[in-house]
Amino acid sequence: MKRLIKYPLEDGGHIVVEVDEPAPQGPARAARGDQIIEEATEKFENAMRQIKPVTLAIISTLREIGDSPDEASVEFGVKLTANSGVVVASAGVEANFVFKLTWKHR
Repeated sequence: MKRLIKYPLEDGGHIVVEVDEPAPQGPARAARGDQIIEEATEKFENAMRQIKPVTLAIISTLREIGDSPDEASVEFGVKLTANSGVVVASAGVEANFVFKLTWKHR
């Protein structure tokens, strides 16, 4: 089920995010035409800051590689929820990460 969640921004504005999850029982709802916009319980910036520890852990681990790559990239999905903020997205029970490491010949 697709829902809309309205996240307040630190500057006083807001952002509306479409999410794909079942509707919870708790948060307040506001009608907008035929759609319902759910109010998030935290600011968007606070929700996005939850990604930082995951990102730092990945970077730290990659730096421990003996023959460090010249380039590294990591892809992971992020889901936003009204109550929990950010959740690392998964396709099932397991979270999916895509690592790409590149060593250039010198």
